[in-house]
This record gives sequence, structure tokens and C-alpha cells, in this order.
Amino acid sequence: MVTELDKVDVVTVGVGWTGGIIAAEAAKAGLKVMGLERGSERGTDDYQNVHDEYKYAIRYELMQDMSKETITFRNTRDQKALPMREMGSFLLGDNLGGAGTHWNGQTWRFLPYDFEIRSMTEERYGAEKLKDDDGYRIQDWGITYDELEPYFDKFEKTAGISGEPNPLGGDRSDDYPTPPMIKTRSLKMFEDAANSLGYSPIMMPSANLSEAFENPDGQTIQACQYCAFCERFGCEYGAKSSPEVTVIPAARDTGNFEVRPHSNVVEVMKDEDDDSRVTGVRFIDTRSGEEFFQPADVVVLTSYLFNNYKLLRVSEIGEQYDPETEEGTLGRNYCYQIFGGAVGFFDEQFNTFMGAGALGMAFDDFNGDNYDHSDLDFLHGGNMAITQTGARPIATNTTREGTPSWGAQFKKESIENYTRTLRVQAQCATLPHRDNYLDLDEEYTDAYDVPLVQLTYNFTDQDRNVQEYTIDRAAEVVEEMGAGEVKKDAVVEDYDIVPYQSTHNTGGTVMGDDPETSVVNNYLQHWDRDNLFVVGAGNFAHNGGYNPTATVGALAYRCAEGVIEYAEDNRRLE
Repeated sequence: MVTELDKVDVVTVGVGWTGGIIAAEAAKAGLKVMGLERGSERGTDDYQNVHDEYKYAIRYELMQDMSKETITFRNTRDQKALPMREMGSFLLGDNLGGAGTHWNGQTWRFLPYDFEIRSMTEERYGAEKLKDDDGYRIQDWGITYDELEPYFDKFEKTAGISGEPNPLGGDRSDDYPTPPMIKTRSLKMFEDAANSLGYSPIMMPSANLSEAFENPDGQTIQACQYCAFCERFGCEYGAKSSPEVTVIPAARDTGNFEVRPHSNVVEVMKDEDDDSRVTGVRFIDTRSGEEFFQPADVVVLTSYLFNNYKLLRVSEIGEQYDPETEEGTLGRNYCYQIFGGAVGFFDEQFNTFMGAGALGMAFDDFNGDNYDHSDLDFLHGGNMAITQTGARPIATNTTREGTPSWGAQFKKESIENYTRTLRVQAQCATLPHRDNYLDLDEEYTDAYDVPLVQLTYNFTDQDRNVQEYTIDRAAEVVEEMGAGEVKKDAVVEDYDIVPYQSTHNTGGTVMGDDPETSVVNNYLQHWDRDNLFVVGAGNFAHNGGYNPTATVGALAYRCAEGVIEYAEDNRRLE
């Protein structure tokens, strides 16, 4: 039996960055908001006891339980997709705050080129550069950087981002709210090398704050202690901007927001009398097994992109993408990232075991269309960076070519090089291809008997070409930094679900200005259901050469405007 709860104005499915932003803005506007979170409550106090690397970095305490829900994966359609049984290529967050708890905090804005990539590429190079005949499906986002800029600014001020203007980025309406982090010796070496090569290095925009900051909502974020426990960890000091120290308390302070943990949403409920609306969501209490119906005037899917896609698909909202006919929009344009870099071996030692998740320097000379692609066999590129995030021993064993993977020589090389190696790499954009997409698996289900998401994905020639190019550029920087020996990355062939690469998955619920090629409009409102919004990195029409969180945050603020306007219009009609 399903228990029906009291109706609310807005229900969010997931309470991380996107759910927290929607909740805070809607609650401040006077709307009653319910946040359904399938994980448990948590906050800064939970991380103040011990730096437990085994618990968090190895056993993935903050991540999704793969025994209850996972995805299946294959490279091509003629392969059998198999379940991902443990965390590998990407780390899916769980509990209050989601992946916004364990992120590093590298907070870049996507470039103006990203949002109008098809138009700008065709204008500069001609339509043939888009490689439509090779299966690439590059499209504009239905919104421009200039339209999204105020929302970027709002997110950065909410999170207190520490940084400095990027000469190769989009125009800014204001400076970052806090100054950049400190420059360590390795960062200064990178800066000098990049300047010597004619590039434009800047300090990385960071959600690990350089100084204490009170944001516009009155929430205080502390100054970073450079303890190096950011990636895969929650911040013990409240110095890494996360939903739990920013938007979630801001929403709660209004008295209009409630979080209901241990609530796994399994279906978006449709209005039987009106095929343009939804009525709420059905969820299961993960502790008792009870089923509930949460009615709402507005439903916002704010979970990770795989789950957002899954809920639309199992609820039969929208048309599934078919790679044979290319009909349908739900599940298309799944993209990831590929990395091109090099390691330098130095005689001197560096304190690489210290740092912060977003302590780094970078330049964008090979990102987006900031360089001429006329004679190159790829588009886009990546942000080139060096970071000092805190190299963990054992997990970080950089050795020279030819070193055995075990034994006395391996141990000697590991100890010798642990603090004597520096890595420079570009995180490179990937572009959509007709054969890369999301679907539902016909064989495997989760703990609630709901089909798993099936990922069909492989790197393309575009990806391998941009990787090879940026590997060479990174090696030149490392050599200029004075490395005695440079070890280049190998160019990959096929994508694999292991090892860890980045939690920068995008696509599947793409935004746009045409329902024939997108799932939602540029307010992230579903084309088929007026009171349903879907927000996250799934809205990206392609991936960029950056970490996605700032762009996700900007889209969430844009979405919040749409939610509030729709809810208020709906109230007036009633």
C-alpha cells in the first residue's frame, strides 16, 4: 500500500548541489519544498574525528553502494553489458550533499565556445569540420555564455570561490569573491615554464577558500588549512564549499524546506487527466521498505545524471534515443573526458603530500577554440594544469619506465619518486557521437527491482587525437620546468570502466532550443511535462575541458528561476 503525504509546492529528487540550490531559492521565495534524499543526513561534524584514508579513499564511505544500485557497461552495441561491481572510472556520491561532499573543489566556468560550439565551429572552419558524416552529433546548448554569466556569478558568490580572472575565459561581471590560494614551489615552477612558452597561467578557481567568507545567504565558509584531505573526503573544518555548508542550511533557515533522508524515488507520477503535467513522485523508505507518494505542484530531478535519466525512462516520460534511427532524445549525447599529460622526474623534493583539492595553476591556451584548429584533426581541447591535491602514499606510486610492478626495485623507485615527481595534464573535452548513449538494461535490476542504466560508450578518433596533442604540449611544459626525465602518457584505445579517471559524466538529458534534439529547454523544463524540471550535468550537450560543477551550479540557479516563475504562475491560476 502506498501512503500519500501532504502536498508541497516543490519536491526535489536528491539533495546535493542542484537540489540544494533549487531548495534554497524556492524556499526563499516562499515555496514549500521537500527534498527527498535516498542517503542519510551528514555534515561537517561527521568528519572531525580522524583522517581515515582507508575508510574514505579506499572503501569509498561517501559513495554509492554498488551492491544496491550500479550501472552496466559496454563499449559497443554488439557487446554484452555487465554490471560495474565496484567504484572505478567515476565515483558516484551518496547521502546528503551527494558528490558535492567529496569533490576537489575545482570550479571552472565553461567557455563561451562550449555553449555555441556548432555555430562557432561552422562559422570559423566550415560545416565539414563538424564531422557529421563520421557520426559526431555536435549541437549548441540553446543558451549563450552571456545569458548564463549572472548565474555563474551567483554560484561563485554562494560558494565563496577563490580565484583570479582568466584572460582566455568569458567576460565576467565581477571578480571572484575571495583571492586565489597560495602558490607553492611547484606551482611557481609551472607558472614560470608556462610564461616562458608564451602561455597564460592563472591560479585555479577553488572552492577550498583562501580566507573565511560569509556568503550572501549568511552562511560562513572557513579558510582552507591545506591538509590535503579533499578528494574523496568531507571537509572537517567547513572550508571546502559543499551543499551542507552553503545552500542546504540557507534553505533550512527559511522554515520552508524539509529534507527526508532514506527516501529512494523510483517513479515520477504522471497526471492521468492531463498529459502535460506530473503529479509528484513515488518513493521507498530504504529502512522500512514502505512506499510513499509525495504530491507536488513542481517536480525537480536533481540527482546524478544516471539517476535523472533512469527516472525519466522508467516513468515513460520522453522518447528513448535509438542509435540506429537516431530518433528520440532521452539518453543521447553521453560524454566523458580524456586526459593528456606527462610526469617529470626531478632531483629535488617537493611537499606533494600537502595541499588542497583545488590548489593548482592552469592555462587555457589549448582549451576550447582558443587556438587554431584549421590543420588539426580534432576540435576543442582541454585546460592544462598542475595541481597539488595531496599525493597519498601507496596509492601514488610513480615509477620510471621498465620498473617492475612489485618487488624490491618497485619499492625503491616508489619511495625515491614519491616526492620527486610532478605531473602536468590537460583534461580534455569529449564530443557526442551517435554510438555513445544511455539506455536501460534488459537483464539487471537494482535492489528495488528497477532496471539498471546501461552505458554504451567508447573513446573516438576525436578523443585520441586531442589526447595525443595535449600529451605533447604537457611534456613540453614539464621539460621547461626542469625535469631530468619526462614520462609521457600512452594514448588510449578503448575506454574502460576502471581505473578512476574523473566523475565528470555528462549528457543523457540534454538541454536545447528544439525538442527534436533535446530533453529540456534552457530553463531545464521538460518539453513534454510543464511542471517537471531536470537539472545537472546530464543537460550538457557535450563535455568541456573543465570540471563541470560551476556550470552545473549556474544551470541550477537558472532552473530555480524557472521553477519559481512556474509555481507562482500556477498559484495565480488557482
